[in-house]
Amino acid sequence: MKRLLSSVLLIPFFLMTACDNWLDIVPEEDMTTLETEFETRESAEDWLRSCYLFLQNSVASIRGYEGYLGADEFVGSDYALNLVDYKQRAILPGFKIAQGMQNSLIPYCDRWVYEETLDQPDVQGRDDFYTAINMCNIFISRVDNVYTLEDFEKRERKGEVIALKAYYYFELVRRYGPIILVPENIDPNVSVEAMKVPRSHVDTCFNAIVKLCDEAAGMLSAFNQKESSRRGYFTKEAALALKARALAYQASDLFNGNPDYRDFKNKNGELLFSSTKDLDKWRRAAEAAKEAIDVCLVNGKGLVKGQSGTTDLLGYMKNIEMSTTTFNFSSDEALLMIKAGGQGGEFYPYTLPRTKTGEQNLTGTSISPSMKMVEMFYTDNGLPIDQDPTYGGGNPYQGVKVTDPKYTDVIMMDEEIPYLHTRREPRFYASIAADRTCWQLGLTRNHLYEVKVYRNEEFGLKESRISSELPQNLTGYFLKKWMYSSCALHSYATDFGARGVRPHPLIRLAELYLLAAEAYNEWEGPSQKVYDYLNAIRERAGIPDVEDAWVMAKDKNKVKEQKGLRDIIRQEWNIEFAFEGMRFWNLRRWKTAHTELNDKLYGWVVTGENFKDFYNSGKGPVIVSSKNKFVAPRDYFWPIQSEEIMISGCVQNLGW
Repeated sequence: MKRLLSSVLLIPFFLMTACDNWLDIVPEEDMTTLETEFETRESAEDWLRSCYLFLQNSVASIRGYEGYLGADEFVGSDYALNLVDYKQRAILPGFKIAQGMQNSLIPYCDRWVYEETLDQPDVQGRDDFYTAINMCNIFISRVDNVYTLEDFEKRERKGEVIALKAYYYFELVRRYGPIILVPENIDPNVSVEAMKVPRSHVDTCFNAIVKLCDEAAGMLSAFNQKESSRRGYFTKEAALALKARALAYQASDLFNGNPDYRDFKNKNGELLFSSTKDLDKWRRAAEAAKEAIDVCLVNGKGLVKGQSGTTDLLGYMKNIEMSTTTFNFSSDEALLMIKAGGQGGEFYPYTLPRTKTGEQNLTGTSISPSMKMVEMFYTDNGLPIDQDPTYGGGNPYQGVKVTDPKYTDVIMMDEEIPYLHTRREPRFYASIAADRTCWQLGLTRNHLYEVKVYRNEEFGLKESRISSELPQNLTGYFLKKWMYSSCALHSYATDFGARGVRPHPLIRLAELYLLAAEAYNEWEGPSQKVYDYLNAIRERAGIPDVEDAWVMAKDKNKVKEQKGLRDIIRQEWNIEFAFEGMRFWNLRRWKTAHTELNDKLYGWVVTGENFKDFYNSGKGPVIVSSKNKFVAPRDYFWPIQSEEIMISGCVQNLGW
């Protein structure tokens, strides 16, 4: 703990030297006093922005956030897996975690301890959350001294940082389990023994997060009442949403009576987990989610709906695209948005294809959606593929031709296409570009691309074989989520930049509806209340209500039973938040990661030059990656760096 905390007062601003202009707050002199930093509005605002900086690379970046690539939603080519920076560190460390390569010597995506041997805070720079928490503590304790801020401004800013501190606590807890709470900073001059603060019981950690969220919510304005310049910080809705999320995690199997950690103790002998499951925790989560939803609706937040399209299907697809569109911190649905950590934080350099007519500065697709995610989305009847008796004719991989005009500008007409790519829900077509579908990348019909993926076709493999030295699409699918239909493929980076700042939505309202549905089902079982929360999501997605859809399912009773409805809710999570990093964490809190993340990943024969060869003669997908590995219970929690364990006397997580 000494190594972790004693550096706090040495870092006020020199760690910011790699920031972009949005947080370019380096003072003219390195040496400064805390009193000076909190004398004026400008210096206090600089400090506040510095507190938020730690989220840019760690949770708002494909390169720094393990949630995006650390599960089974994507397949990375060897080119992507082997990308390293000038210090030979993995540029996409999420893939290393997915492959079971996490370690305790220098952990990937370490948020507990800053690796002090690194002299540049670039790809995996200073993103340790304890430094961030200490900076939050300094701000909270000193902002009242700023004489140029009005009292209401001090209150708002203090709330923004109190909620942020809760967020850092939460991010630590879901990675490490029980953590060391830091209600106020430790004097770096005290003895080493005094710095050996033990980890707190996991329920104590969650309770601290909830308390901070409640405190912050009482200080904060609603999103639409904030000045536009402050919408990149916590709002009342976001603080209450974080509270609901934290309580849902506390109630979930990983933290609530986890038998693997029944006997897990601090070195002083204190238990860090409860041995029995407490159902009442789901009640608290349900009520918190309902409260947050009500506050959102009263204050003008809502699910994105009503977008126009030339067909109903295109309108629903636009709704879904806009649900994660946040340019210039503007969004009806996002509750918390954080600017990405530079261009490397975006998906498009790794997922957009490099075509003959596209932008030649693009590297090419090296990361593509997995077949598991392709098959995760519902049919147009709002049912899983294996539950819809009208779907596929026994073989969803057989070839068909589409003539229905409702698919105009979505599916290529009169072309042989796998049944799998037809009759899918709007979220499928909005999230994944599949063979013989259409992809709008630009403002006019001239920018409507026909996605043809056989070898040597516009979107297909250009080489005759798979190579580890080239960016290649191994599954035959392309990511559409996070791509924007208004940005032309031939000038995507330019158009994207012209739209303004595009922060990552870390919390959006759809999450609260799913949290409420899950929590009420776990607490009380199936009810109209659960269905209503699910149906709010399904209505926006353009599919039938859950009760109506399951009337025609093969297993009609599943929607009426708690366990069956649990499975339905979890699939709704996986679809609504596909490719947003949510599945990575949900599989862990549900304790299903060991059954899901050891699967082989599938795709198509991307070297095939015709329908038969590409689609494996109708026999189904082929294995494209066998590298994923998840070891239970070890991989459910991060390791604390081994050197920190030796210095602090802190107990290590199981398996490390």
